[in-house]
Amino acid sequence: MKEALRVIDTHAHLDELPDPEAAIKEARDGGVLGIVAVGQDIPSNQKTLEMAGRHPGFIFPAIGYHPWRLNPDNDDETLAYIDTNLKHCVALGEVGLDYKAKTKKKVQKAIFQELLAIARKYDKPVIVHCRYVHETAYRMVKEAGLEKAIFHWYSGSLDLIPLIAGDGYYMSATPALLYNPYHAAAIRAVPLSSLLLETDTPVQYEKLAARPVHVQVTLEEVARVKGIAADEIAAHTTRNAKTCFGLDHVC
Repeated sequence: MKEALRVIDTHAHLDELPDPEAAIKEARDGGVLGIVAVGQDIPSNQKTLEMAGRHPGFIFPAIGYHPWRLNPDNDDETLAYIDTNLKHCVALGEVGLDYKAKTKKKVQKAIFQELLAIARKYDKPVIVHCRYVHETAYRMVKEAGLEKAIFHWYSGSLDLIPLIAGDGYYMSATPALLYNPYHAAAIRAVPLSSLLLETDTPVQYEKLAARPVHVQVTLEEVARVKGIAADEIAAHTTRNAKTCFGLDHVC
């Protein structure tokens, strides 16, 4: 049996798994060096921080306010929570824009702008959700003066990729490479210096119900799509993840 390569899952919603502890052990046993666990609202942020506290040096927390979770009754409290706790995290996320979400675009952009300001205040990378709105999200991140950003599950315009990469930002690949030609075309064009691997656990990719160990699937699919050896992909993306999230202490 081929030995698993050492990689980092840079985006997982561990709080949504029925048995996160089993999934964490499975990942450790499956060659995963670490997991960036992301939050979406106060309850998921709290769970994410708790899990990171139980698994120091393996689970690295990011807290956020997902555009699907925006609620005017909770906005101020959630922003204040993030402002208070972001210093304990490796990134701000998941945040961003989604023009298929029910919240009005103007409101989404206003909240995103406030979140970007918090990320800059604490000098943290931002993990960006930008479904159907990649260019606007990229422009807002750049205008906010952020040095590090990850455009998660990148399936946007190929023309935007050199701009994102040129600004030192990252784009991540998921197991959607198994079947999604738009994601495959984008990841084929992303330079290795700008690429990260993730699972977006617990997303269902056709027959695959993602868990962090499946970052190995992402790795193999990136290797297939780009025509580059998996060990080379692993070396580049692990180095990128360590640089992006400040994980130099990870083995």
